[in-house]
Order: sequence, then structure tokens, then C-alpha cells
Amino acid sequence: MSEMRVVGVRVELPANQPILLLRETEGERYLPIWIGSVEATAIALEQQGVRPARPLTHDLLKDVIGALGRNLEQVRITDLQEGTYFAELVFDGDVRVSARPSDSVALALRIGVPIHAEESVLAEAGLIIPDEQEDEVEKFREFLDSVSPEDFRGADT
Repeated sequence: MSEMRVVGVRVELPANQPILLLRETEGERYLPIWIGSVEATAIALEQQGVRPARPLTHDLLKDVIGALGRNLEQVRITDLQEGTYFAELVFDGDVRVSARPSDSVALALRIGVPIHAEESVLAEAGLIIPDEQEDEVEKFREFLDSVSPEDFRGADT
């Protein structure tokens, strides 16, 4: 299992489909996950430090977890079946709840817990970007710095 960090979210054209890009903390593999526009907005807002006037669903879930006295310890991307990723929220007491990776990552960013991916998922879908493509990753980062959450509104999910 590898710890992952969120590189960011971008919109894949021409389909206008948001993609979450994760990268191994101690490795070279990237993991692209196609996600819905609502989750893309939630992730982008959190990465940019934007606090909406009213809490989003992921903010609400964070507050509910705290109010119930539980601790989210980590998020795991556990499986990939026919192009669909699966994840789980791992709470104290080894309580596990199945969740979509996009929701899991949005919650992990808000709570500040690690994100992990199973080796089998990385072996199947992980990408190694050669050095000559690092410029593309840098362009992606620049794109993320310039994109706003409104850019994700209206995308098909």
C-alpha cells in the first residue's frame, strides 16, 4: 500500500469530465481518477482554502464524525473493477465504511488524514510519467493554480 498526495483536479476535454490526479508520496506513480463535478468542486475549494458561506456535504460529514466522537484515520483506495474505483474510510477501532474515492479524498483533505492506494490498484492503473513529461505535470500544476471552482460547474457526472 502506498501513501498518495493530491496533485489536483483538472477538466478533461472535450468530454468536460473532471479528473482527480494523485501521486505516490514515496514513488513515481500517478493515479488518475475520473470524478463528478460536485466532488471536483469540493476538492478544488479545499485545496484553494476557499470556505463557502454554507458548509458543503463533505464539511457536514466532517462535523458529524467529530460530533459522534469518532476519528477518521485514513482513506484507502482499495479496488478497481471495470474502470470503477472503490475506496473505504478507515475509522478508529478499525471501523470501515465503503465510499467513492472522490468523496473519500474530499473528506481526507478536510480532516487532514493520509490517503493510501492498494498496490493492486497502482499496478493496474498507476502511470509513470517519464522525465521529459515532467513539463506536462508542471503545466498541470499551473493549470490548477489558475482554475476556479466555478470552472467545474455544469460538467456531466
